Amino acid sequence: MRPDDFFHEVPGDPWGEVPTWVVDERLLNTLRQGPPDGTDDLSAAIGLTHLVHDDLECFGTNGGERLSNDQMALALRTLRAVLERVGIALDIPWRDYTTFRNHWIKKDCANSYQARRDLLAELFEPIHTRLTAMEDQALESVLANPVTPHQSTGWPKVDEEIRELRRRFRSSTTPQDYRAVGTHCVGVIEAISRTVYDPEKHLREGEAEPPPDKTKLRLDRYIEHALGGADNEEVRGVARKTIELAHKVKHRETPTRRDAGIAADSVILLANILRRCEQEF
Repeated sequence: MRPDDFFHEVPGDPWGEVPTWVVDERLLNTLRQGPPDGTDDLSAAIGLTHLVHDDLECFGTNGGERLSNDQMALALRTLRAVLERVGIALDIPWRDYTTFRNHWIKKDCANSYQARRDLLAELFEPIHTRLTAMEDQALESVLANPVTPHQSTGWPKVDEEIRELRRRFRSSTTPQDYRAVGTHCVGVIEAISRTVYDPEKHLREGEAEPPPDKTKLRLDRYIEHALGGADNEEVRGVARKTIELAHKVKHRETPTRRDAGIAADSVILLANILRRCEQEF
């Protein structure tokens, strides 16, 4: 997202008044809760960080800021929430323009525009740098997409877990983050287990229903029932190895981005393979 994406156009009147652009407060409030459809936290964080930094610099120097005092307060609250979701802490000792002015006075910047620019740069440049690195990493490490033209499996809980997995992988930078990606991979598999296993179809006489976290047992039965015959052996092998890989990354002490990416690619493709098992042939 770009800074301009946080504004919407208000049309002018039929007698020649030009349209104006005002900040989209609804979008900012939505972003505080989570990314809206069509965007993601990293993209929103990049655009909103630039908007807030630019407007604070305008206010502190020669004017021209586009946000009101209340809107800056909302933008800062939203930015703090979005950055937190991508793993960056926003530690700013003011909450709006008024308290920013109070802060620069305390820092002896009252008589220097450049001192105020330096004050903002000290806080924001490390954030810009980290967001740029995260964006580059995300572009270089896009997770797998299935061969199907559909954008989702059509299994709501599974699709929700996959979206969260993609979001978590994009923002990951540390071994702890990558271990969490492994946890999300297991979450996708357990969501598949809950979705596809049907006791009426898959439970044999005299057996107790295995719990959802017994994913090998439950997915084995689903595949056997859906495919039948000897042709299901290889698919069951894919499912078992994918489950093992996800758990390995989840429990590894220092997993790498490569480890997490391979596991994430695998569970996304497994979800689509199992969805295809239900197709007519």
